[in-house]
Amino acid sequence: MNKINEIDALGIIRRGADELLIESELKQKLSLGRPLRIKAGFDPTAPDLHLGHTVLLNKMRQLQELGHHALFLIGDFTGMIGDPTGKNTTRPPLTREQVVANAQSYREQVFKVLDPDKTEIVFNSTWMDKFNAVDLIKLAATHTVAQMLERDDFSKRYKSSQPIAIHEFIYPLVQGYDSVALKADLELGGTDQKFNLLMGRELQRHFGQPAQCILTMPLLEGLDGVNKMSKSLGNYIGVTDAPQDMFGKLMSITDVLMWRYLELLSFRSLSEIAAWRIEVEGGRNPRDIKVLLAQEIVERFHSKRDAVAALEEFEARFRKGVLPDDMPEVTVASVDGCLLVPQLLKLAGLVEGTSEAMRMITQGAVKLDGERVNDKGDAVAAGRVVVAQVGKRKFARITVS
Repeated sequence: MNKINEIDALGIIRRGADELLIESELKQKLSLGRPLRIKAGFDPTAPDLHLGHTVLLNKMRQLQELGHHALFLIGDFTGMIGDPTGKNTTRPPLTREQVVANAQSYREQVFKVLDPDKTEIVFNSTWMDKFNAVDLIKLAATHTVAQMLERDDFSKRYKSSQPIAIHEFIYPLVQGYDSVALKADLELGGTDQKFNLLMGRELQRHFGQPAQCILTMPLLEGLDGVNKMSKSLGNYIGVTDAPQDMFGKLMSITDVLMWRYLELLSFRSLSEIAAWRIEVEGGRNPRDIKVLLAQEIVERFHSKRDAVAALEEFEARFRKGVLPDDMPEVTVASVDGCLLVPQLLKLAGLVEGTSEAMRMITQGAVKLDGERVNDKGDAVAAGRVVVAQVGKRKFARITVS
């Protein structure tokens, strides 16, 4: 293990985390002087990862640098069960072929973040395929229906008479048993996975093992700054996005969201980020910091050369004659935290009214930060600064307050 004192190690572990359970137990584990077994599970429900997924991967990387052993668990068995979604419907299970294809894609992407020499990729089918019906019934017998209904989404669906399939109760049990099979010391997961992570602690105790500690990480907001990053919502940055697209999307986030991304996605030290905050409060343009973040992320998932080229391309589009020198800067007020694009253009004085704005959008004549707006229902979140263009000659740099 790396030589680092306990206080510094805990500071690194807690960085950006939502909750650490239980800190006193983790201190005791750290005092043993051996690498801890750090588990994080991913169901291969889609072939591509986005930056929201990498919040956990970044934390695993930090733990690797502290000398601990990373267990990257691909839930190929649980992926075929179908995880409860937290909504009022059941996530459809995947076929074996889908699971295998998506798992291979995961393997190729995770090493953009994790150290391959310190990472063990494991599949829960390794032990779950050996389970027979009796084994599964015995596992199910460790918990009651009442205990399962303590999970928030199960409880809400039950109270609203939404169906809950029996196999959905199996999912958290299997995820919990993964911790038994791997003898995990610490499990990482999103805040929405807390019930399942606690299940691992309980099952480890049931099987006579020391209970794992739990570190929950927040769900990263997407480009809209409101909803969690999701491919279905279109507010995501994929780790396989082209360098220019990745750079441009990161430059489009709000100045407020920038600090959140720095804390959860950047490998810069907290002291360096704190110094940047002071500089911005003193008048430094936050755009300068955003450039550093965008370059860091592009370099991580592509290369340093790609990061330099992406910046040059961005500068060429937005700083070298593409935009007029006398472009007006305006501030408009949001409604309920966001503003529809047609209303945004009207308030900024770029169109006479919302009907003209919608007509221009239909004609493909509206751009925000160089990207064409195709949906009249698109909105801009409060706190964001965008460069709006209508037609060839109308521009404005708009701050949404």
